[in-house]
Amino acid sequence: MLLKEEIDKYLHYCKLQKKLDDKTIRAYKADLEQFITFIGGNNLDRETINSYLRYIHSMYKQKTVKRKIASVKALFHYLEEEEIVEINPLHRVKTKFKEEVVLPKIIPKNIIEQFLDYLYKERERVEYSKWYRKIVLRDIAVVETLFSTGLRISELCHLQNKYVDLRNGVLCIQGKGGKERYLQIGNSDVLSILNAYKKCFEEEIKEHGYFFVNRYGKPLSEQSARRMIHKYAQEIQAEINITPHMFRHSFATYLMEEDVNIRYIQKMLGHSSITTTQIYTYVTTEKEKKILQTKHPRNKMDFR
Repeated sequence: MLLKEEIDKYLHYCKLQKKLDDKTIRAYKADLEQFITFIGGNNLDRETINSYLRYIHSMYKQKTVKRKIASVKALFHYLEEEEIVEINPLHRVKTKFKEEVVLPKIIPKNIIEQFLDYLYKERERVEYSKWYRKIVLRDIAVVETLFSTGLRISELCHLQNKYVDLRNGVLCIQGKGGKERYLQIGNSDVLSILNAYKKCFEEEIKEHGYFFVNRYGKPLSEQSARRMIHKYAQEIQAEINITPHMFRHSFATYLMEEDVNIRYIQKMLGHSSITTTQIYTYVTTEKEKKILQTKHPRNKMDFR
């Protein structure tokens, strides 16, 4: 029987040895606790494992099922390596299945333009207080960075000032699993707004060491960034719900549409596998399909 103490040791190992982030650790913990709750006092034989697989297949989408299976497999691989279990019960269990393609949601270019235009105009409105315009400057810096670099919101909020080189327009990102990558800020207007933001929030940044801060001078949280983007999306009456991650999807998709090599996009996004990046080819293919369905002259010909 699998004990909770063994799972706790494994999660501790993931945090200290594998350097996984807190969000991944929480997902692992939830998956593994669900697994041990399901099996209860049953033996870890093939039938018990297959029953669990049938259960999660009936309850979740394929992407979630794949993650849950991976969590359990990783645990038993660790237990086997540490000689806590003699036989890995998942070795002979078939877990292959076809995963449906879920296209990433992007923000139409006109809405991104409308979003940024609104922010820049808010900053210039003299009837607002100096404090409010300072906060808007911070919001512009956040949105411009998300769209210009394709950063995950977690990466943006954990970005330390020592890793920001605005003179050369380079960010050093500490990504998933402690992987480090460098990103260029390729637009002079974005660099200008980041310099203005840094100068305006210099004291707060110096106090905590994080580049992006909240209105109280503390490090900006992911939740605060999401609320901020949601607020502006409502103010411009956007027809879609906009999230920080959609700027990342938009960054990748629009570069793909401009025929940027997928390997460059993979590197900029920090994907360890090209397979993850290839999802954006589906988005551009769907757009091509729509163009042909609506713009091709054959659609205006009727021979009936």
